[in-house]
Amino acid sequence: MKSTTRFTGRVANYVKYRPSYPEAILHLLDKETGFDQFKDVADIGSGAGKLSRLFLNNDNLVYGVEPNDEMREAGERLMKDYINFISINGTAEFTTLADRSIDVIVSGQAFHWFDTDKAKVEFNRILKPGGYVVLIWNKRDNDTSAFMKDYEKLVQEFCSDYKPEQGLDEKVFNRFYGVRNFRQANFSNTQVFDFAGVKGRLLSASYTPESGAANKEMLNKLKEIFNKQSKDGKIKFVYNTKVYFGKIK
Repeated sequence: MKSTTRFTGRVANYVKYRPSYPEAILHLLDKETGFDQFKDVADIGSGAGKLSRLFLNNDNLVYGVEPNDEMREAGERLMKDYINFISINGTAEFTTLADRSIDVIVSGQAFHWFDTDKAKVEFNRILKPGGYVVLIWNKRDNDTSAFMKDYEKLVQEFCSDYKPEQGLDEKVFNRFYGVRNFRQANFSNTQVFDFAGVKGRLLSASYTPESGAANKEMLNKLKEIFNKQSKDGKIKFVYNTKVYFGKIK
């Protein structure tokens, strides 16, 4: 399946049940890179705008570059009240943005889908001198509770395409940024779900079976785990938000 179509059919669950990003990211970039509201941002693989919203609320001009039509249209609907949001039909390898037009490139949950060598060439083209690339993932923190551990086991059992550390390869970062030319920070991030929420969160992932016997068995197992671990009909879904940032050479 092409990376640009993997989330087709999953957009409603993605919009409703995927987490946002901590505001602490803005404070980190302010302190470490001099980031402020006057910087122009390109959100590459912007999807439905989960990460874009963080920067839009900071009054940045944000170009949301998204190749998947369904995702991009969802982002346009959700961001329609932001006059500082510009939706772009493009890819990491061909953004269509102008030369040296962007102060900061950001990407949430998407870098692992890029052709990194071609994306690096494109990012160097659109970045202003001294510009930064910021790569962000909300990674499940599986050691925080029995539920998170059981959820991880369920995903590994039923989702053959699942890769636990997808995207987080230091060798790839060294090649992309230059050896030891990037920095990294972590932030805690939490959602609280009832069963409908945790079901939607599971089905928002590109690697889960969407229908058939495997889907039914997976959801039955999820219900068992939820009933066992929930308190007052709720569970905490915990993430470690990983941020990688630096200048590319």
